[in-house]
Amino acid sequence: MTADDLPLVRHWLAEPHVVRWWGNPDQQFDLVRGDLDELAMDQFIVVRDARPFAYLQCYDPESWGNCGLGQQPAGTRGIDQFIGEADMLDRGHGSAFIRSFIDRMMTTGTPRIITDPDPVNVRAVRAYEKAGFQKDRMIDTSEGRVLLMVRNA
Repeated sequence: MTADDLPLVRHWLAEPHVVRWWGNPDQQFDLVRGDLDELAMDQFIVVRDARPFAYLQCYDPESWGNCGLGQQPAGTRGIDQFIGEADMLDRGHGSAFIRSFIDRMMTTGTPRIITDPDPVNVRAVRAYEKAGFQKDRMIDTSEGRVLLMVRNA
């Protein structure tokens, strides 16, 4: 992802199906934009058949004090993602691009990937399960209650 992608990400963050889980679009956009220069954060635009349709971020949880998600093995990475294009929902794309991304990370030595969806977000939880994540435990964070999910190499 580059600064050229920011208008598209801003548009997606304002979509009702994204706002439901990511919250205030202006606040989220400021965070996403600010993370472009953050060394501990990698950001990606997911494309299928030359069409951008999703956003994925991969970060070092140690750089954010483990985000309240507890101690993790050295080298662990966290991910968050959303599908921005509503017509791409419920078609298996989420679990496919998550699995593809994580498989690549693990072949380069990442020992564990974590994510923390809202436990009520059944669509996200199911996509992560289909991508090989296991439910670990419920955690209360400053952002609310989350479901820690883990995939080990």
